[in-house]
Amino acid sequence: MSTAFFFDELCLWHSTGLAAGVFPVGGWVQPPSGAGHAESPDSKRRLKSLMDVSGLTSRLDVRSARPATRGEILAVHEEAYIDALKAMSDSGGGDAGQNAPFGPGSFEIASLSAGLAIEAVDSVVSGDFANAYALTRPPGHHCLRDLGMGFCLLANIPIAIEAAIARRKLTRIAVIDWDVHHGNGTEAIFYDRPEVLTISLHQEHCFPPGPSGLAAHRGTGPGQGFNLNIPLPAGAGEAAYLHALEAIVGPAVAEYRPELIVVANGMDANALDPLARMLLSAESFRKMTEFVKDLAAGLCDGRLVMIHEGGYSEAYVPFCGHAVVASLAGCDTEVADPMRELFELQQPGEAATRFHRSWIDDLRRELGVG
Repeated sequence: MSTAFFFDELCLWHSTGLAAGVFPVGGWVQPPSGAGHAESPDSKRRLKSLMDVSGLTSRLDVRSARPATRGEILAVHEEAYIDALKAMSDSGGGDAGQNAPFGPGSFEIASLSAGLAIEAVDSVVSGDFANAYALTRPPGHHCLRDLGMGFCLLANIPIAIEAAIARRKLTRIAVIDWDVHHGNGTEAIFYDRPEVLTISLHQEHCFPPGPSGLAAHRGTGPGQGFNLNIPLPAGAGEAAYLHALEAIVGPAVAEYRPELIVVANGMDANALDPLARMLLSAESFRKMTEFVKDLAAGLCDGRLVMIHEGGYSEAYVPFCGHAVVASLAGCDTEVADPMRELFELQQPGEAATRFHRSWIDDLRRELGVG
């Protein structure tokens, strides 16, 4: 079984409502390069291009998918929200809620993005592939049932999970979200559900603003204890992330014993990202991917799906994403990270590393893990 890579060019045509010169984006007018909004298509397009020229793409099973159906979307989102989103999309675009602008036709593209996530999950659960990556856009992990947020229009991962529960009768799924921003949407959707363990590693108080992503938020009702937040201090580097995975994520997921692991692969914790203040490198993301691969191999026969989320450094995200996909597929290429030596020199020193480790160990005890 090989690695499946779910991708569709149309997802790169989702716009944030900006214009290409004098032409409004939409229809046959492609969003321009460098359009000025953080959630531009460029980081994703450059990732796919890097995979193509390195030869990595040719070693994957690349496929598109059908859009998510209205029924699949309504399994997660409220009907009034979906109807309003569709109407705005048909009439030229708007804002889906809080910082979620979009242009004409984006409802259909968001449905396709959710469809890529659905098929990626199903392809692994069905046994067709060992693992899979879905290059989804627009992203989804901030989206609530009734409100878009933080560039997200539809909750891609929850929609895919609900489809898998309905189609494949799964009862235990673990979501590991290492996007630098709190995965508040995924958390909220499953906050009272024991069949999904949600874990978010994120920069403390980065986004959403306010009391989001606190360690004290553990779930409610039947979902009590099935939500874990790991807020990390700004400036955390590779050692902190790996320790958090080893000390908290690994033991929590092992105790839960999922049938499938889904990773919300946001790469905005990289050291060049304009929307966060962390210090990860492409090599960090490779190591993190190896960790979850090993975790999946020991717990759920290797069933692992990675869904693309954030990451806004157009030049550097492609190297992080390439490292993730290559690691997922067990492939070596000649791609060399031009920033690796510099980022190794910029990692936190001994005192900061001790502080980060102590921070994580305190969180582990507060969460009662291990």
